[in-house]
Amino acid sequence: MLKGLEACELNRSELENQFTIGSEYYKQEFVRIVDILNKSTYPIKELKDCTYLITDGDHGATQYKDSGVLYLLSESVKEGYIDLNGGGIRYISNELHNSLKRSVLRTGNVVVTKTGAYYGKSAVIPKNIIEANTSAHVAKIVVKDDVLNPYFLSTFLNSKYGYSQLRRRGIKVSRPEIKLIEFQDIKIPIPSMDFQEKIEQITLECQILLNKLSDEYEKAESDLLKEISFKDYELSNRNINVKNFKKSFFGSGRLDAEYYQPKYEGIEEIIKSYKNGFTYIGKEFEQVKNTSKKTEGYYNYIEIGDINIGNGFATYNRIATEKLPANAKIEAKKGDILISKVRPNRGAVTIIDFDVENLIVSSAFRVLRKKEEGNFTNKTLKVLLRSKVYKEWLLKFNVGTQYPVIRDEDILNLPIPKITQIKQQEIANNIEQSQKVKEKTELLLDVAKQAVEIAIEQDEPTAINFINSKIN
Repeated sequence: MLKGLEACELNRSELENQFTIGSEYYKQEFVRIVDILNKSTYPIKELKDCTYLITDGDHGATQYKDSGVLYLLSESVKEGYIDLNGGGIRYISNELHNSLKRSVLRTGNVVVTKTGAYYGKSAVIPKNIIEANTSAHVAKIVVKDDVLNPYFLSTFLNSKYGYSQLRRRGIKVSRPEIKLIEFQDIKIPIPSMDFQEKIEQITLECQILLNKLSDEYEKAESDLLKEISFKDYELSNRNINVKNFKKSFFGSGRLDAEYYQPKYEGIEEIIKSYKNGFTYIGKEFEQVKNTSKKTEGYYNYIEIGDINIGNGFATYNRIATEKLPANAKIEAKKGDILISKVRPNRGAVTIIDFDVENLIVSSAFRVLRKKEEGNFTNKTLKVLLRSKVYKEWLLKFNVGTQYPVIRDEDILNLPIPKITQIKQQEIANNIEQSQKVKEKTELLLDVAKQAVEIAIEQDEPTAINFINSKIN
């Protein structure tokens, strides 16, 4: 009758801290991680003894600006790097920044996401961010650099030995959250500085590759815009357009002024006058509506926050079925295109380029799959919809003000140019090159994490040999 259940009996003196006594905290998988750390040959310190400061970001109602001081949201903190091209970037005024002294971020600070479904991700503020600020959903850690290298600490926190400690602290009844006080007693192994610096070198190499990744993608977009005569196109700045009833509401059902902006007519005119003609997304792609019955124990889940707005690549997170959000619904597979129906002009468009089982995506996506008879590749459509021209055009179709969305029919009826197969192959080559850079970046970040785990479980020479074998 009790098969599969866990039980753990502890004396009060055996409790790890005074903040958490919940049964989830002492699950075997969490306790085992701490036991391995305690048996490690490394000195083990608590995080509070390795740092000058553990705090978090701004708790106020922040007013964002179009420019100013960089303000990082939790979405910009990825596993091992800061995403400066994604949706987690905002700006605040210098005055507000100067008043938020506690949450000022500087080069070398370690940041960790505190809340949300993916809490516990860590990265280091890179050298190209001299000063920034952040929100209350992000923890800021200033390390004692004579004890810990910040890149080693971040990599350790992303490894199974750090991430497990973070995740167990975030288990709450209402919503996941790590309280600041819960960071203090996280156990940190202290390897040699030589090994810590080796981890830093790998992470810095990843940052160089991430910059190259953006360059490769920008080349693909630039070539495409040049092909369809939008390379140096200037949008119309006229804001007056006169339409009779037949050519406005009677045909479109729309009365809002934004829908009839002359700039949108200018874009459509160029697309429809393309030298090789035009077609529609719905003629080349079909919409996938398969709803998962959720019969498996876990799913690899993609939500809008998992799309890198800068380079268009996606990640996924393995989540137990009972913990999936309500909008985790649509079954998808490798090659499908995901288009955010919420504020699509932000460019949250991606191709699923990985082949994993039990893949499910948010219903906030329009999922498209290339028709067998279609002549338009998914790579070309991805670059097209993420281009500055199409992102601007998609603003025309937004419905709603506070939570603007785009309807299925507006996506499927969107005109696209009939680009030659030769040009589409050139675009595909650029995308594939950026894919290789992405894969190398992921490999290096994974090598760094595994090396930290090997050093804990075995020793540093074995970990260094592992690094050399993988990187070579």
